[in-house]
Amino acid sequence: MIIYLDLISHNEMFSGIYKILEVVSELCLEVKGKIVSRTEDPQGKSSESTVIIGVDIVKNHYLQKTNFTNEAYKKFIVDCCRQIKHVFPNFKNYQFFIGENMNPDGIVALLDYHEDGLTLYIIFFKNGLEMKKCQ
Repeated sequence: MIIYLDLISHNEMFSGIYKILEVVSELCLEVKGKIVSRTEDPQGKSSESTVIIGVDIVKNHYLQKTNFTNEAYKKFIVDCCRQIKHVFPNFKNYQFFIGENMNPDGIVALLDYHEDGLTLYIIFFKNGLEMKKCQ
């Protein structure tokens, strides 16, 4: 199996268990995900389990949601702007995620849904990833 790590923070971003497509002139990887629900064991004095609903890629790899203004994201991604200009007209649709240790210099992943409104995907820029083969 292949694990994809952030080149800067070395956080695990996703793995080869998902359907992965090369998109945007092979600049990016689109990783197909889905909404999942999980039960967490009770913490402390509470005896009730908690159901957590979220995106499988985000939950499995401990990605942390982060926020950007439109201007801040443009500045962050200036080197790739010409090749990803389709992002800006749909900016309000995206959710942004970074690695578990929340290093602001690390890769930022973009979550969106396909036209059907059900199939979700996360975009990762290939040049910000390191592939590691695991046994």
